[in-house]
Amino acid sequence: MSDSFLFRPEAWVEHRAPRFQGQRLSSRYLMMHDGTRIAIDVHLPGNEETDERFPVVAFFTPYYRRMKLLSDAPQGLEDCPNISVFRSLLLARGYALVAVDVRGSGASFGVRTGLRSPKERTDYLEIVEWINAQAWCSGAIGVTGISYLGAAADFTASWAHPAVKAIVPHSAVWDTWSNQLYPGGVMCRRLVKEYGNLMDALDDDAAEDRDKFPYFKGDHYDGPAPVDEDTDGTLLAEALEAHKANFDMADFVHQLTFRDRALHTDPDFSSAIISPYYYANREADSQTAVYTISGWMDGHYAKGAALRYRWQQNPNKRLLLGAWDHGARTGASPYRHDPQPQAKPLAETLRFFDEHLMGLATGLEDEPPVHYYTVGEERWKAASEWPPRDIQWHTLYFQSDGGLAGEKPQAADVADRYTGDYRCGTGNKSRYNRLYAQNVDEYYADWHGRDQAMLCYTTEALDADMELTGHPVVRLYIESDTQDCALFVYIEDIDEQGKASYVTEGVFRTLHRRIAPAHPHLPPLGPEHSFSERDARYLIPREYSEVAFDLLPTSWLFKAGHRLRVAIALADSDHFSRIPDGVVPTINVGRSRHRASAIELPLMPRQ
Repeated sequence: MSDSFLFRPEAWVEHRAPRFQGQRLSSRYLMMHDGTRIAIDVHLPGNEETDERFPVVAFFTPYYRRMKLLSDAPQGLEDCPNISVFRSLLLARGYALVAVDVRGSGASFGVRTGLRSPKERTDYLEIVEWINAQAWCSGAIGVTGISYLGAAADFTASWAHPAVKAIVPHSAVWDTWSNQLYPGGVMCRRLVKEYGNLMDALDDDAAEDRDKFPYFKGDHYDGPAPVDEDTDGTLLAEALEAHKANFDMADFVHQLTFRDRALHTDPDFSSAIISPYYYANREADSQTAVYTISGWMDGHYAKGAALRYRWQQNPNKRLLLGAWDHGARTGASPYRHDPQPQAKPLAETLRFFDEHLMGLATGLEDEPPVHYYTVGEERWKAASEWPPRDIQWHTLYFQSDGGLAGEKPQAADVADRYTGDYRCGTGNKSRYNRLYAQNVDEYYADWHGRDQAMLCYTTEALDADMELTGHPVVRLYIESDTQDCALFVYIEDIDEQGKASYVTEGVFRTLHRRIAPAHPHLPPLGPEHSFSERDARYLIPREYSEVAFDLLPTSWLFKAGHRLRVAIALADSDHFSRIPDGVVPTINVGRSRHRASAIELPLMPRQ
């Protein structure tokens, strides 16, 4: 059941008035079992020494736990941009915070051998054990953070340490390969390039390069902060020197062309061991409550959120899906400006930790576990599961003259011919730009007209409102003059004046079209594909193949009088690798009785 209601967790923040002013900040190195020194900050509530024991929230980051400020920095300048919103929320309300530079980053020693390298996961356990042994720790530990930090929360929880009671992963992958690096099997080339540039700038402490990324730009920032014992910066300099051996993002990702392919130099290093799903286990699931938070414009991370939630069995699991982007930094509804998109995710983070780390009665147990926002209706909904149980599937078939309707075609052998256009792209106001630390103020504001170079199918004007909620599925019957290609399928909302608005999309490499089971910790959200090398199949020229895959989740109200459009491209050159590179494919899309290409829509009944 899905219900509309007033969802205002901000009221809990107002109810939980701050208890403490100021903080007691200290930093130090912790020695890991292999001799690597890891830099940590400890933030304790209040200015006065006390014997009080606090629940602790930990943050594991490669983006500097704290910035060193230049001597001329203005009083009060934020030196913890990576965790400041959480610190402001939690510290004054009685939580101790521990922020950690992961190995090979910031002021920590060691080398990063890959994205989210397995050694980091072991470090997390050692640090949790250290935290739990401190006199200021109550014995209840949570982990949270956005993106990389959110995945670190998953890795920490997977150890099933009894002190780790709850985690809140914001905008975090579940499967690093398909949620971040190769969505639908296609490399997100620009993300790999730009994110690699960002990490190089941070790891090398290259201020000029770092300033190219808005999150880390600051006239008074002077790289990562040294720990207290490093009074002259000698240890920090040694650590930064060691970081020069860190992995190269592009070289690393180019080796992982299949989900099961390993690095050339290490047969045991595949994308699995840098993915939370791989370490998930039922002991940890029963031990740690998880609140997953993502948004409709959060790259492909919203799919990761759905995968995590669907795999878990813990009765205290929760899911929040809003109209915002990566980290809920910008609202993503074209119908409404949200001046504070982070308010609800942060409020729910506090409420969840208050429930499971402090033992307060927050009212969470009286609410359904899933909350999602319907764009166009501009309302929050609640459900007992995701996707909501009430959805009804409705199939729209591709018709002649670019039509889209519920009647299945009856022609014997009809197809639409389409030659790809490598000028097709989704621009710089897309769901991907925020993933590499670029600001976006208004999502897809420049979308109208981008479908002119695409193959489009459009419904007649709708007689009544229609709510699309869940993961749509596209089922194509295609013939190609190349052995492989990438499909980019978009759903658009066309208003009465003919203006197109972006709704959602799906990306898929036809090489992976074989229906085959994936890992058991990756529950299917549509047609199931393993993305493994053993299941790869080239297209056979002049032979039709069925290609079916799910699109990214959304909840969108198509209003009466509007039309729904499906637009198909063979490239998003702004963000993805071209397949095949140097050759523009031509495809035939079947729309006959036996090859009825269609879009399958999960619709919510309207009252």
